[in-house]
Amino acid sequence: MSTIAVIDYDMGNLHSVCKGLEKAGATPKITDSTIEIEQADAVILPGVGSFDPAVQHLRTRNLETPIKQIIASGKPFLGICLGLQILFESSEEGQEAGLGILAGKVRQFKSEPNLTIPQMGWNQLQFTQPKHLLWNEIGSQPWVYFVHSYYVDPTDSQVTAATVTHGNQTVTAAVGKDNLMAVQFHPEKSSTIGLQILSNFVSKVTPEN
Repeated sequence: MSTIAVIDYDMGNLHSVCKGLEKAGATPKITDSTIEIEQADAVILPGVGSFDPAVQHLRTRNLETPIKQIIASGKPFLGICLGLQILFESSEEGQEAGLGILAGKVRQFKSEPNLTIPQMGWNQLQFTQPKHLLWNEIGSQPWVYFVHSYYVDPTDSQVTAATVTHGNQTVTAAVGKDNLMAVQFHPEKSSTIGLQILSNFVSKVTPEN
C-alpha cells in the first residue's frame, strides 16, 4: 500500500484529506518531517487560509527546499486549494514571495453585480487537459466544491488542466505539469467525484521497495 505524506504546516484540517486517501487505498501520514516527506511514495500539500501565513509557516519549518526537491525528483505531488496557490510566485493577497515552482500570480476575483466573493459551493469544471490522469473515469463538466476568493493565473496557460467560471470570470481551477498536480477545489469535500480524483492520484503512486 502506498504511503502518502500530507504536509502539516498549521494551515487547515488535514483529516478529511486523509480519510479520502484511505478510501482510495493509500496510507496517509500527516507530517512536517523532511525525512518522512522524502521517504513517502507521494506528497500532498493541502491548505486553507491566507497566502502569507502559509508560506511563512512552510519556511519556518524548513519545508520549502524539500517540497521543491520532491517535485523536481518526479515523485507524484498534489496541491489542494491554498496548496495550489503557494506554488506560484506571488499573490495579490499578501506580500510574501510564493514558492515560485510555477510561474504566475495569484489574483483576486473582481467584483461583479450579484456575484458572491468568495466563491463558496459547487461549480463545474471545464477540462483543458481532458486526458489528464486526475480526470480518469470522470465525465465532462463534473461538479466539485470550492471555497476561495483568489485564483491562480499561470504565465504558461498550457499548465492549466481545468477551468471554472464564476460570474463572468473564467479562471484556472487545476494545473498539471508532469508529476505536479494541483487543484483549487476541495476533492475531499466533493463527494464521489472528489474521491475518484484522489483515487486517480493514488493510482499514479508506485510504492518504493
